[in-house]
Amino acid sequence: MADSAFFCPLTHEGLLAVRGVDAAKFLQGQVTCNLAYLDDKTASLGARCTPKGRMVSSFRILSEGDGYLLALDAALLDAQLADLKKYAVFSKSTLGDESSDWVRFGVAGGDAVLQGLGLELPPEADSLARANGLIALRLSNGRSELWAPRGQADTLHTRLAADLPEAPLDAWLLGQVRAGIGQVFAATRELFIPQMINLQAVGGVSFKKGCYTGQEIVARMQYLGKLKRRLQRLALPAGERPQPGAELFSPVHQSSVGEVVLAAPAENGFELLAVLQEDAVNDGRIHLGAADGPALTLLNLPYVLDADREIQR
Repeated sequence: MADSAFFCPLTHEGLLAVRGVDAAKFLQGQVTCNLAYLDDKTASLGARCTPKGRMVSSFRILSEGDGYLLALDAALLDAQLADLKKYAVFSKSTLGDESSDWVRFGVAGGDAVLQGLGLELPPEADSLARANGLIALRLSNGRSELWAPRGQADTLHTRLAADLPEAPLDAWLLGQVRAGIGQVFAATRELFIPQMINLQAVGGVSFKKGCYTGQEIVARMQYLGKLKRRLQRLALPAGERPQPGAELFSPVHQSSVGEVVLAAPAENGFELLAVLQEDAVNDGRIHLGAADGPALTLLNLPYVLDADREIQR
């Protein structure tokens, strides 16, 4: 169903809000993306890092009202909120969990439905359209998200269901896997630097914005380092669903060569994103859980890595 028209409620993520006159200034020093690019028509992917450049969360961010909303793994929200509040104590900004104030739907092949709601969403990734309190957000593979105040949840669900079949969340996650969009979950917190999940290739890292926590490490890796672990897409023909953080193995090493980022059921087994060592990818023999575990097959990602283009943001 991932390649057909459908909608589904996005219940796996929470919304962290940063509001107030200093919201932009405060967040600019905390996140990898450049908030100067955000406006009523543009959103972005992004991440927060430790001083060593390891991601503690990843998110989609957009401006709303007097601040910003960040959609991230719900299991990370409380910890991120507590951590950010420590840094915001001298800032004229307020932070909160607004997950219960909003409803979000994933929409595939539903541009006509969005248009019926007054949302003319451009085709470019990270584009936004707004109307009557609703927000539509374009994703990189043509899908979209629909955000609305919680009070409109039932009305929107009925409206979407009149034109599109409702699918389980796994159908949406499969689309994310096929789009090559990595994400930090509670099980993978502090495992990866942004380039390991190709965040810089999908607009989630700015190399021109100036300082933020972890910026020195992230920039050094982009300009001077040779990254030996990157995001790959793979297929698992059968077995149990791989969980984020599950280790992968290869005969080229006696120890783990990578970790699962995200997996979803597909037509035949599962498809997943994983961070893998380059030499193991070149060898091609990848196994889940142990050196003699289930064999995985490498698949293509839908984008090409281009360091020259990436550093222009």
